[in-house]
Amino acid sequence: MEGELRRLRSGPRAEDDRQRPFLVRVRFTAKDPTQVIADARTVLTRVVERTGDWPADERWPRLLPTWFVQRCAPEPVEPGPDEPFDVEAWLRQWQAMTPEQRAVASRGPWTLSDWLHHFDPTEEGAGDDRSWWWWHAGTDESGGGWVQVATTGWPFGSGSLSWLIEASGGTDLAYGP
Repeated sequence: MEGELRRLRSGPRAEDDRQRPFLVRVRFTAKDPTQVIADARTVLTRVVERTGDWPADERWPRLLPTWFVQRCAPEPVEPGPDEPFDVEAWLRQWQAMTPEQRAVASRGPWTLSDWLHHFDPTEEGAGDDRSWWWWHAGTDESGGGWVQVATTGWPFGSGSLSWLIEASGGTDLAYGP
């Protein structure tokens, strides 16, 4: 985590190249790609700084930037003991959607708790098993931006990275070397 925090704050160093990680670059468009990168760095830095002493769920909205929390989907309301979740109704609604509607529903904003789950070191199979780590970021001559991450291979669990960039203002994400 120390290396990732350092790269978030100041970019990679020459000694980082000796690690020879598998790197993936995510290109995006934005009105202000520099601001997208700064915002994504801010959010991820605040999360990575706390992996050693993971806060309770209810503290995160105060620890993260308000704009990020507001761009996340609302947390689902848990049914009460007398109101069980109606799986059959949900399934009927899902099956009635067109493939395009399902794709949009699946790509929508993440809830804060779903996004944080991917970093939570106290959750089995979550934060202690991340599949990407911040490496570098910048802008290119076309006016777009990019974020480069070290990964465990290809493909990798990139949903949390995509949501971070999208919530920060990036659009039209494209993954590649």
